[in-house]
Amino acid sequence: MSFARITGSGSYLPKRVLSNRDLEAMVDTTAQWIVERTGVRQRHIAAEDESTCDLAEVAVRRALEAAERSPGEIDLIVLGTTTPDKIFPSTACLLQERLGIKNCPAFDVQAVCSGFIYALDIAHRYIKTEGATRALVIGAETFSRIVDWTDRTTCVLFGDGAGAVVLEASDKPGILSCHLHADGQYQSLLHVPDGIYRGCRSQPDTRAYVKMQGGEVFKFAVKAMEQMAHEALSANSMQKHELDWLIPHQANSRIIEAVARKLNLPMEQVVTTVDRHGNTSAASIPLALDEAIRDGRIERGQLLLLEAVGAGFTWGSALLRY
Repeated sequence: MSFARITGSGSYLPKRVLSNRDLEAMVDTTAQWIVERTGVRQRHIAAEDESTCDLAEVAVRRALEAAERSPGEIDLIVLGTTTPDKIFPSTACLLQERLGIKNCPAFDVQAVCSGFIYALDIAHRYIKTEGATRALVIGAETFSRIVDWTDRTTCVLFGDGAGAVVLEASDKPGILSCHLHADGQYQSLLHVPDGIYRGCRSQPDTRAYVKMQGGEVFKFAVKAMEQMAHEALSANSMQKHELDWLIPHQANSRIIEAVARKLNLPMEQVVTTVDRHGNTSAASIPLALDEAIRDGRIERGQLLLLEAVGAGFTWGSALLRY
């Protein structure tokens, strides 16, 4: 049975930056309030003619370059997204055609902010059971298309982006374990209650906007992320002090800081991008991972814990040796 190891990462953020000052002119809020409540100072917004597949393609090509692999060497594509280009075919299939890859399985995973962790677990299991040898795992979102820009409780939070990794069969341990969960009873706390999403290149139905009960989501997220850390470490007979890096979903700086406190983990060991990226849903963890790899903070052999909570609720973690 093979191990699965990350051999390359890549990411992409749209060129347009929307600052908190910009939002002051759009909605009843202040830059100071946004920072105090969320930690977000700016977010990237996709251009009108820019799709989720466009963002994903750039991130994937950068990941392939980092892994020194060509598209033709890929035999599995798993893409986490809540904002696909079309209802069907999947954005993964659209990406596959862009890359010129033939015949390999390609599909989307919809677990909202947990989407990249779900996708990583699926690819990991394919490789462990020898169903694939080299996979693209992607989180990509144009989440700004389902945000109500008149609702200050949600519009200040979200941004667009994409991140990707190349996951390969290896004789050395990489991903040690993944742990996925879901519970639909919480669906009303964070959801798109009505309307039909019409694709990333056009405007959605005016009712197809995210709605959130922020206080309840906050409490659930902190508790779930603390429990997931213990679950992942226990499953591998490890202790918290052995962790080199926590890479959490970048939902809100207050959630991230609360989880770090509960784990007695200094913020110096937590990768955070929420101040510059906002909440990019399924893209947030691979974006943060790629940034920390490329700036040299994350080094080979270090122990990483990735964890996320998303609407559904879904939640999941991955403990891995980089």
